[in-house]
Amino acid sequence: MDGLAAVQTRISQIHARFLPPAPAATRSSWASAASAAGLTGSTTATATGTATATATAATGSAATGTGAEVVGAATKYLGVPYKWGGTDASGLDCSGLTQRVYADLGVDLPRTAAQQATAGRPVASLAEARPGDLVFFDNSSSRSGIDHVGIYVGGGKMIAAPQEGEVVKVQDVGSPTLIRRVLPDGTGAATTAATGGGSLGGVPYADLFTQAGAKYGVSPALLAAMAKTESGFDSSAVSPAGATGLMQFMPATAKSLGVDPTDPASSVDGAARYLSSLTSQFGSTELALAAYNAGPGAVQRAGGVPANGETPSYVRKVTSAAEAWS
Repeated sequence: MDGLAAVQTRISQIHARFLPPAPAATRSSWASAASAAGLTGSTTATATGTATATATAATGSAATGTGAEVVGAATKYLGVPYKWGGTDASGLDCSGLTQRVYADLGVDLPRTAAQQATAGRPVASLAEARPGDLVFFDNSSSRSGIDHVGIYVGGGKMIAAPQEGEVVKVQDVGSPTLIRRVLPDGTGAATTAATGGGSLGGVPYADLFTQAGAKYGVSPALLAAMAKTESGFDSSAVSPAGATGLMQFMPATAKSLGVDPTDPASSVDGAARYLSSLTSQFGSTELALAAYNAGPGAVQRAGGVPANGETPSYVRKVTSAAEAWS
């Protein structure tokens, strides 16, 4: 027996010893779902190092919440390092991430990617996928079966824990082998009060902040805090200096980014894209916020946050508001 096979066998033994058997009705339901997914009888190691056991429960609790809440919860783990077998913020593998995100919303998913691939119900194609859906992949040419999973965020993107040496990140979804929806129909695009990562419950434009944050790897809470500080969530606001809209873009900046500052969706998307670029340029959220307020040139000239009174106050207000929603 080679090392990998020994690990798989040991994990199966541990599962058998400590995990209680699923009720007969659940086993039957799981078997039917697994058969439909082409997974019955599979006991293979996933590409991320987790083992796939057979005939375990699909979900242990009823799924509630919205797709925006799922995406919002997932963004909390952006940047967490990949860790084989990891299930918390110190390190996550692909199925550990999806299990953790749904657990944050009170939904019990199975542990492994192949088990999760029987949860919920199938989605016919990527064109019909909604934020919060689970996207599954068979990436191994040497063995059949699901070996990777991510959380769809919309726009052809997903949040996933890719592999050893990488971190949880937003990446292209590519061509999933199958897609499953754990959330009830009618909730995928809803934008009602959030839980966990969706602590933006009741915040205006929460869905826009969540979607843009996931798309560009920016905290939705930070985007919401910027909108609160910039315009008080007023999409028609115009400053004395001529900045316009929800995220208060100056005309030249809006033009350079291709943003319509009067359109909340375009404004939030542009702000998230711009803030992501500034964060990469300056290496910290604090300096990125300062550059958003005073301009990149001012930050470069000051060698940090410009000591002009307004910008330090702006950075403090935004970070304080963001912490309250994180």
